[in-house]
Amino acid sequence: MIGYAFTGSFCTLKRSFSELEKLVGAGWNVQPIMSERVYATDTRFGEARVFREKVEELCGNPIIHTVVDAEPLGPAKPLEALILAPCTGNTLAKIAAGITDSAVTMAAKAHLRCDRPTVIALASNDSLSQNLHNIAALLLRREVYFVPMRQDDPEKKPHSLVAEFSMLGDCLESALNGRQRRPLFLG
Repeated sequence: MIGYAFTGSFCTLKRSFSELEKLVGAGWNVQPIMSERVYATDTRFGEARVFREKVEELCGNPIIHTVVDAEPLGPAKPLEALILAPCTGNTLAKIAAGITDSAVTMAAKAHLRCDRPTVIALASNDSLSQNLHNIAALLLRREVYFVPMRQDDPEKKPHSLVAEFSMLGDCLESALNGRQRRPLFLG
């Protein structure tokens, strides 16, 4: 079983869900995890209830969306791998700093303490500014792998990076083999 966590980059949830469909279609048993914001927030990109229903129907497992429910994902309920897609800059910073105040950050902490692969598909407007040091810190950490990313709009959003979600399945396979996909930053 793998974990698949969603955080609040609402504009990329549709792309992430498409990759989740591919993983389930390839035979992965998936435990969905959502930040409290994704679980409960309606946005211009869709209603939270509708998104939750689609994810649970696809995965066949209930969504973990509280810190208490995420804590056992380490030793008590081990996952083969954990995917964070999308992973916001806020969540990235918390993981880098060891902060566990959400279902997703608790899942990451619980999972990483077992030295199993964590794959991060970053989607953040401050990746090349406030969060650049967090990317570097996590690149140095054992069992953390990033989905290659690119600037989505260098002119209007010069500090923004978004993962190439279509590479997520390949990145999972690479991570399970202990390898970071390269190049990390796409042109």
